[in-house]
Amino acid sequence: MPLTRREAIAGCGGGLAWLAAGPARGQATYPSKTIRMIVPYPAGGTTDLLGRLFADQLKNGLGATVVVENKPGAGTTLGAELVAKSEPDGYTLLMATSTTLAINKTLYKRLPYDPAVDFAPVGLVAGVPFALIINPAIPAKTLAEFIAYAKSKPGLSYGSAGNGSPQHLGAEMLKTAAGIDIRHVPYRGSVPAMFDVVAGHIPFMVVDLQPALQQIREGKVRVLGVTTPKRVAAAPEIPTLAEAGLPGFELVAWQGVVAPSGTPRPIVDALAAQIAKLLADPATRDKLREISLEPLPPSTPDSFAAYIKTETARWAVIVKNSGAELE
Repeated sequence: MPLTRREAIAGCGGGLAWLAAGPARGQATYPSKTIRMIVPYPAGGTTDLLGRLFADQLKNGLGATVVVENKPGAGTTLGAELVAKSEPDGYTLLMATSTTLAINKTLYKRLPYDPAVDFAPVGLVAGVPFALIINPAIPAKTLAEFIAYAKSKPGLSYGSAGNGSPQHLGAEMLKTAAGIDIRHVPYRGSVPAMFDVVAGHIPFMVVDLQPALQQIREGKVRVLGVTTPKRVAAAPEIPTLAEAGLPGFELVAWQGVVAPSGTPRPIVDALAAQIAKLLADPATRDKLREISLEPLPPSTPDSFAAYIKTETARWAVIVKNSGAELE
């Protein structure tokens, strides 16, 4: 007599054993075919690096064949929609970000997916710190001096990775916290904006720390602080903006893995276990810190779902205060 799903789980000792019991139920053992890891950003960026790290973990931990597919565009909505509409069988995953799962919910009038309904959260992976950088020609060596300079130059322009990006929203948070009048110049990505800060075409921006570190260390831009609640391991010499004069200022994006809604819970749990193994490896944690990411504490699918809900509410306030809105 065939085992029921409940009996298979109980008899084999949990979700992973249920996966192995698949053939007895007329199903293939998971994973039995190639897993697609969708990264909603271009190759070579921070999210892509994370996606490839997790893909390697799945290869080693589950013996899976994994291909990473970059599907950038439309503020991560292209890649997110692809995964949301995929078969919920554990073979299409998304390396999602706070933009995908929290910011876009408020930013877009219409989304081709519902972050709260269309995904099965698997686990958080890493936090993304940001930094306030300025062109060295600006006569300011400290945050206080920059705020005074900005107040003397109403309408001072700043760059960002695009409308509604964390970089844009971070600068708007700075505008409110510091009481300065600044003007947004959106770019297609943070790196082009950063190079315009280097060239002096725009005076400053809030930028993800990883691509900016080399420019900072070569003196091509001046950094006034990071946006994390404590100093970043990759650059402990840089103070936080809270330390530098804006108490309570905090901006940290995050990245994690989700699957399509309806993916069987034993598969979700098996994938979550691989994230836990990845983050428990000291070498991996060091690698994340080397690229200016902060490994996050262990999460479960349920705690990640609760975190997404909390973060959606938090970012909704920031988005509304910024006035950003996209079709």
